[in-house]
Amino acid sequence: MLLQVIINGILKGGLYALMALGMSLIWGVMDIINIAHGAFIMLGAYTSYWLFELMGIDPFVSLIASMSIMFLIGYVIQKGLINLVIRAEILITLLLAFGIEIFIINAALILWTADVRKVKVAYAAANFEFLGATIPYVRLAAFVLAIIISIILFIVLNKTRLGRAIRATSQDIEAAKLAGVKVANIYAITYAIGTSLAAAAGTLWAILFPVNPIMGGHLTLKSFVVTIVGGLGTMLGPLIGGLTLGVVEAIGTNWFGSTYENLISFTILVLVLIFMPKGILGGKVQK
Repeated sequence: MLLQVIINGILKGGLYALMALGMSLIWGVMDIINIAHGAFIMLGAYTSYWLFELMGIDPFVSLIASMSIMFLIGYVIQKGLINLVIRAEILITLLLAFGIEIFIINAALILWTADVRKVKVAYAAANFEFLGATIPYVRLAAFVLAIIISIILFIVLNKTRLGRAIRATSQDIEAAKLAGVKVANIYAITYAIGTSLAAAAGTLWAILFPVNPIMGGHLTLKSFVVTIVGGLGTMLGPLIGGLTLGVVEAIGTNWFGSTYENLISFTILVLVLIFMPKGILGGKVQK
């Protein structure tokens, strides 16, 4: 039983990590807490849902389309809206992000109603046994994809010219400008990457769980908790935070019941803020 619970927690934790990766990137580079993050996860989930329902495209295949669409949407939103207040006080950016979230959620409610939907793939119930524990193939595939996407982002940020420009902008804006980095464009690309990562998480979420237009708020909070727990300013932070939250939640809900899931999450957040305010990895954003 304990092994089954831990495996379930690890598999869900990988998805949590991918969810938080986009928020952590935007926060670390642009110093913006993107509370509209969950709304983009929801849009990614619905993109893959409708591609599956209308065109029969498997969600694991539509993942690329979902990420591409959200990349373009994120780029336009940052260039047209967020860039206007990028140097404003944090309250202004929070209010703008909140307004974007409200707009997206209400648009989704008008277009798709509040009905709960699920991507029903034929292989959803397929599984295998490991040391007496049952592991669904879908959950394992979602976990592996989440890790692969995280690794690809790590390579992009550390091995490419774009990645170096993003890291330079995060560390010292003025020095980046002197080096020829177009900061406004880097901000837009960073936000677009963050929204595409949210879309990837949304697609994987839609394969595993039901979706609805108001699911975003819950997932924004989860992403926030994972980001803080893992440590802001590090690539491994979301992965460590996601796996930690996934396992602790799985064990806690197994003992106390699923109704205590959010209580467990925020208890972890409070404990980390008290005893490890920089997160498990002690990361910080250099400005």
